[in-house]
Amino acid sequence: MTDPNAQSACTTRLPEHNPDVEAVLAAWHAATVRLQQTHEALRGEVRRLTDELEIKNRELARKNRLADLGQMASHVAHEVRNNLVPVTLYLSLLRRRVAGDPASRAILDKIEAGFTALDAVVNDLLHFTSDRDPQLRSFPLAELIDDVHGSLAPQLAAQSILTIVEVEEGLAVTADRNMLRRAALNLMLNAIDAMPHGGALNITARSGPRGVELRVGDSGEGVSDEAARRVFEPFYTTKQGGTGLGLAIVYRIAEVHGGQVRVENGREGGAVFTLRIPHPARKAAA
Repeated sequence: MTDPNAQSACTTRLPEHNPDVEAVLAAWHAATVRLQQTHEALRGEVRRLTDELEIKNRELARKNRLADLGQMASHVAHEVRNNLVPVTLYLSLLRRRVAGDPASRAILDKIEAGFTALDAVVNDLLHFTSDRDPQLRSFPLAELIDDVHGSLAPQLAAQSILTIVEVEEGLAVTADRNMLRRAALNLMLNAIDAMPHGGALNITARSGPRGVELRVGDSGEGVSDEAARRVFEPFYTTKQGGTGLGLAIVYRIAEVHGGQVRVENGREGGAVFTLRIPHPARKAAA
């Protein structure tokens, strides 16, 4: 016969339901989840700040290099220009003396072409090293684009380049007109160089939330990743015989206006450069 007391002693007693313990465990789990989420958020913020610091350090290093290059280039440009003036005068006198000699005139033409190219380099250096503040005024952007496009019409026709211009009606921009003309000219010349055998030059301009944007696109081969990173560095060029200052000047012009210039490959091929000039009231925020 089984002893009831022994059976009772062998029975395992289950723990009673304790809502306080469950509440503590639930709170602990919730706190652990929040801590993990906070940890991940902090790691993401650290990564973001590290990337931002790296970008700022690169920009600072670039500005320091530009300052050093600017001083050197300015000195060289002025010295070269001072010597170009009398040489140009002597070439003019020499041309009069060989007016009746076609062979000598042909040689002189080549010499003058070389000096013209050298003068263009000097102008690029002087524009690159110019520290003057922009003389801001409002003007129609369409007129400036027509002006630049008209000056390039012979070259565009010679290379069989079709130009498509789309400018927002009544669009005005507040900027230094001479500086902006130079920037637009350099962007269009860069596009022309990318299409030696013909193509399409697309120029669009419209007002956006952060300013007026001028886009110049070509139908060339586009830009590589390395070129996209370095294309605005002074003296960097992928063209034979290029100075590497044209796009660097565009970058400087955008910078002194508080704006920005960027490059990307177009959806249908080629490269697209976008120059943004801030609206006057938003310049400080840009």
